[in-house]
Formats: sequence, structure tokens, C-alpha cells
Amino acid sequence: MTKSVNKEPIDWNAALKEILSGGVTRTVVSVILGFAVGAFFMIISNREFLQSLGYFFADPLSSLRAAGDVVGAGYGALIQGSIYNPNAATFEGAIRPFTETLRLAGPLIAAGLGIGLGFRVGLFNIGGTGQLVSGLIWATFVATRMELPPVIHFVVAIVAAIVGAALVGAFVGFLKARTGANEVITTIMLNYIIVSFFNFLLTDNALLQGETAGGYTKSDPAFETARLPYLLGESYALNLGFVLAIAAVVVYWWLMERSTIGFRLRAVGFSPSAAKTAGINVERTFVLALGLSAAFVGIAAANQALSSTGGVTPTSHAGIGFDAITVALLGGSSASGVLLAGLLFGAFKAGSSAIQIVGISPDVLGIVQGSIVLFIAAPPLIRAIFRLPPPQTTSMLSALKSKLFSRGGK
Repeated sequence: MTKSVNKEPIDWNAALKEILSGGVTRTVVSVILGFAVGAFFMIISNREFLQSLGYFFADPLSSLRAAGDVVGAGYGALIQGSIYNPNAATFEGAIRPFTETLRLAGPLIAAGLGIGLGFRVGLFNIGGTGQLVSGLIWATFVATRMELPPVIHFVVAIVAAIVGAALVGAFVGFLKARTGANEVITTIMLNYIIVSFFNFLLTDNALLQGETAGGYTKSDPAFETARLPYLLGESYALNLGFVLAIAAVVVYWWLMERSTIGFRLRAVGFSPSAAKTAGINVERTFVLALGLSAAFVGIAAANQALSSTGGVTPTSHAGIGFDAITVALLGGSSASGVLLAGLLFGAFKAGSSAIQIVGISPDVLGIVQGSIVLFIAAPPLIRAIFRLPPPQTTSMLSALKSKLFSRGGK
């Protein structure tokens, strides 16, 4: 006679709260372990190190030196390609890598804030790519089909990108609130729909297709008045997009930590049933949360649409929608955490070509990123290895109880 075993269903909301409740210590440890994994792959793929293994017992120091050389060369190139290049002929050339890190980090920070906002409400917004592409469509239309005065033009294009992305997110929230549709499924499916629609507009529709595109899939270049202005002159690619990202960090912090709306969002993320008992409209909060989440992604869309001087292409989204998930996880969905995580991942993007120059595949950086997220997403493993204390999650529960009993749930 076989004995049936009842398996408890996985509580994904509880798992998400566990991942996001980790402190600075666990995050730093995860980053260090991620770099260690990257170093391991640098070593085992290095020809000199593998050759030295043939006489390891006769001269072990030779293998250790080879291992140290490849790791030092790899991460040294990463620093030179993303922070400061001491070999540059001029100071402008020496700091150029850092400006590239900031430029590439801008859209990652903005999109990471959006995905992180969804996480804080217990929602898995996997549709960053579709929402970003929707913002690209709106911003590109304004930038290439409307003639407006300087400053006003790129401001209107930025607003269009935010609105275009937010409408997609709000639609997903509406489906979840009214029909109970799982936001993971709907956002993933909308990714395919919107990206395909974007490709159609670029190749077979006058709405976005460039008039001089020939056989190339791209839009017309944005009007000069619609492009984001450079921050340090035309010799650097860094533009206003990074300032928009920093502004988004400040807005996100105020929204989630100081505003009444933020309290409601966090309350629903902590416990929808308790939030409902406290008088919070959970269904409306879902719509608002996903709309706001996508709005932050729209800032990244504006950056991508208005930074290009040659028109947008089907690859202008640059995978930012998916990278934003890792940024949000690494940053713990907090404003400061996402800012730092975005800068780190921006440095990876900026330094990838420098690593390749020294003979190391830039895919190693992808391994580092994936390993960091893997350790972040496995909090029990990190706590077990380093004997870290369990997360504290009582503050929101206390706030909900206080609201419920002091205000009668109103």
C-alpha cells in the first residue's frame, strides 16, 4: 500500500518577500561570490593556466601565478573599461569609461525601479521589454513625426514614453484585478505582441518606418529638438538620460517610503488580505502598482528613443527589460539599492569590450551577473553558508495593525 504525500504549494509571494528582505550584508556577500565564480571561469578557460597544470606538483607556484595573472588582467580590464583608464593620453580619455558606465546605467536604473516597485507589491512584472518597447513607439512617433520647439519637444517625447509604457502596465493590472489573470503570463505574452507590433511598424508602416530606410529596419532619426542634450559636450555620449534616472530614484524613494500611496502599495505587497481588512482597495492598488511600475520603465524607453542619432531599430530595447529584473533583485527593490545595482551592471556593459581586448570572453561578465542574482535569489543558502540571521518582517505587520485598530480600517 502506497502512502500519499501531500505537498504544500509554493508560496511565491512569501518567496519574493524573503528574497527582497535581505540586508546589505547578504547583498555584498552575493556580489563577492559572483565575482569569485567569474574568476573561476576565467582561470579554467585560460590556456596558460591549463598548460601549467601538467607540472603542477613540480611547480605549483607557476599555476597560482597564471591564475592570478588572468584574474588580475580580467578585472583590471573591467576597471579600465568602466571607471578609469590610466593609459589614456588625456584626462578626457581617462574618464570616458566612467561616463559610459553612467550612460549605460541610466536606463537600467529607471527600469529596475519599475520592476522593483512591482516586486514590493508582490507582483512579478516580467513585461519590462514590452512596456519599454511600447514607450519606444510613443516617444519615436513624437520625436520623428511632430515638430515642436526645443526643450518642449523632448519633454513631450519623454512624457509620451512614460504614458505609452504605463498604459500597458495598467492594462495588465486591470486584467489581474477584474479577471484574476496571472501577471506573469500576461506580461510575457504582451512582450511578444508588442515587440512584433514594433517590428511591423518599422518595416511596413509609415507610422514609424524611416522614409530613407531603404532595406533597413529602422525609424527616421529623431529631430534635433527631440534628442536628449549631452551633459558634458558632444565628445561624450553621456546625456540627460542619466539625470532622468537619478530623478526617478528620488521620486521612487519618496513614493515608496514617504507617501500614503507607497504605504498602501507596500501593505498590499506584505499581505493583500490584511491590507483589504485595513480598508485598502487591493484591486485598484494592483492597477496602480503595475501602471506606476511600467511608468518607470517608460523613462528607460525615453532614454533609448531619444539618445539615438540614427533612428531606433528592433534591438533598441537592448534587453533592458530583462536586465531590469536582475537589477531590481540585486538592489532589493529599494531606491539606493537599485541605483547601486544599476551602476554595477552599467559598469559590466561598459567594460565588456575592454575584457575582450585582453583575451577574456565578455560572456564571463554574464556569468558574474547570473551568479550574483542566483545567490540573491537563494537567501537560505547564503544564510546557511555564512550564518546570517533571518530577515525581520514585522514592521509592516505592526503598521497594518496600527492602521486597522487606530482608524477602524478607514
